[in-house]
Amino acid sequence: MFSKILIANRGDIALRILRACKELEIKTVAVHSTADNEAMHVRLADESVCIGPAHSSKSYLNIPSIITAAQLVGADAIHPGVGFLSENSSFAEIVKAHDIKFIGPKIKHLKDMGDKIKAKEIAKKIGLPLVPGSKGVVKDIQNAKKEIQRIGLPILIKASAGGGGKGMKIVQSIDEIEIAFTSAKNEARAAFGNDEVYIEKYLSNPRHIEVQIIGDTFGNVFHLGERECSIQRNHQKLIEEAPSPALTKDEREYICNLSASAARDMQYESLGTIEFLYEDGKFYFIEMNTRLQVEHPITEAITGKDIVKEQIKIAANHKLEWKQKDIKFFGHAIECRINAEDPKTFMPSPGKINQFHSAGGLGIRIDSGIYSGYNIPPYYDSLIAKLIAHGNNRKDCILKLKQAIKEMVIEPIPSTLELHENLLENPDIINGNFDIKWLEQTYLNGK
Repeated sequence: MFSKILIANRGDIALRILRACKELEIKTVAVHSTADNEAMHVRLADESVCIGPAHSSKSYLNIPSIITAAQLVGADAIHPGVGFLSENSSFAEIVKAHDIKFIGPKIKHLKDMGDKIKAKEIAKKIGLPLVPGSKGVVKDIQNAKKEIQRIGLPILIKASAGGGGKGMKIVQSIDEIEIAFTSAKNEARAAFGNDEVYIEKYLSNPRHIEVQIIGDTFGNVFHLGERECSIQRNHQKLIEEAPSPALTKDEREYICNLSASAARDMQYESLGTIEFLYEDGKFYFIEMNTRLQVEHPITEAITGKDIVKEQIKIAANHKLEWKQKDIKFFGHAIECRINAEDPKTFMPSPGKINQFHSAGGLGIRIDSGIYSGYNIPPYYDSLIAKLIAHGNNRKDCILKLKQAIKEMVIEPIPSTLELHENLLENPDIINGNFDIKWLEQTYLNGK
């Protein structure tokens, strides 16, 4: 087992990894920017190293500073967390070159799944269903028009190296293609330094379903069930739940077993999530995230598995101690992402938290690094807490969440607590009648 792990991240996920390390009796190192001097994970780590100024490009994305910090403290492994450098194959290669263990999948899988077009090619080879689309990069508008004729409208232009909605444009009419194509390429270039785009059939009302995968270095690859992530705004998830209220037992078994089989064919190691769009009883592969996910707590809740500890143990070459038949699913879990944003305008609301009170009770979990007196910096993602409820069934889970939200206090900054409280009263949410467009087109549009 590792003796010391450097956590190359911040916020609640850094704290989550730190806790897993403590339970494995591994010493921890927190790296941080000057803006995060007082962050909770910095306070609780065995050691901490400041790696740069507030802007993430000069700190949390600063590979030389992170490597230097790891060498300085004698860390034998680096956990990249989520976001930042977690799926950066170049970072993983540099970590390996310095004889430090990168806690994550093989470099090959980081590279392959990081290229959305190559990922689709691999998915097709290993039997995953695909959304109809271009066979590769679409280089110019003339080729884009040919693809539209072949695929049919509406279509979606997507950045090859992208994610999070960047470089993504919907085309409903052939007259829109020139502006949309140019705009998508420009946006992709600005966001990812790569302007390559491809085209997919645009699905009208799909749901977002993802399957949690875990694999060790001995060829054991299993699934830990699926998650529903359809409540989204600007392609960013707000609420996730497990299991999905939309799937039948047969559909669940089909997509989970198919995903595990595909990951096994890839000889996948560590944690990963295979993501699908689901519409009219059919699944379509969209991407694979080769890292720990923000929404991992709901999978932990319904399986009883600490997947962060398992991820660390896998990186230390430990064998998974269970088989697929040993993984049992209990009840229902829902996660609400609490953001430091105005619940009506969604404008970020950084600032000092004068009062923080956490919710509690059986089946309630809070993943957060905030505390009374903490100053939320304006430089990073607005996620400040994750509220997770686990109940015997979906109704029980929603009731627990509603009470937990009433108990939770984050003052005086605006947060999305109010939005979540309102959402959990909505009949569509209560009945599970929603898709990835519901929040923006139905709920927010009707307010």
